[in-house]
Amino acid sequence: MDGHTPGPIIPHPQPEWVKRHPISADQYQRMGELGILPPDARVELIEGELIAMSPMGAPHVFKIMKLNRLLVTALGDRAMLGPQISARLGDYSEPEPDFVVVRPSYTAQAATPPKPEDILLVIEVSDSSLRYDKTRKAALYARYGVPEYWIVDITGPAALIVHRDSKGDAYTSVRHAAPDEVLEPLLLPGLRLPVADLLA
Repeated sequence: MDGHTPGPIIPHPQPEWVKRHPISADQYQRMGELGILPPDARVELIEGELIAMSPMGAPHVFKIMKLNRLLVTALGDRAMLGPQISARLGDYSEPEPDFVVVRPSYTAQAATPPKPEDILLVIEVSDSSLRYDKTRKAALYARYGVPEYWIVDITGPAALIVHRDSKGDAYTSVRHAAPDEVLEPLLLPGLRLPVADLLA
């Protein structure tokens, strides 16, 4: 997977002579180290392209704070919780989801941010980015074998969309969790998370 070459990125029609130069994940990291990208830059690398992330409003920030407290308590020593850290997906992508739940075996000695084999669960909190998170982000996570992807939709009455069983560029199981349901992540058997608590 790490040798994956990104496909064409065409957000708008372009003349045939316009060529895009994809940025590799290593180059992206180097740009940060050299200060080319300021520490507070809200961008992520998706298939070789720098994508501006939506500004976080107060509801988004508050939701992340509540989920962080809930997840840290629930996970205990079973996994590590990375709020708003990069994940290394192949050679050309480093998305920055709101939460990455990582195997406890992952250490700071690793040369890169967590890779798919380190990741147990990815969670995005979505408001203005909902459509993007449900389409391009979901396809990216599926393509690189992220085992489970949750979207906490705060655009209206809170909802939780659960993605499982990746195949190609999609998850074969995508559903809205019932508010009275108790979720058990696929790779964290025995960890029971009430949906009502996740959405509160």
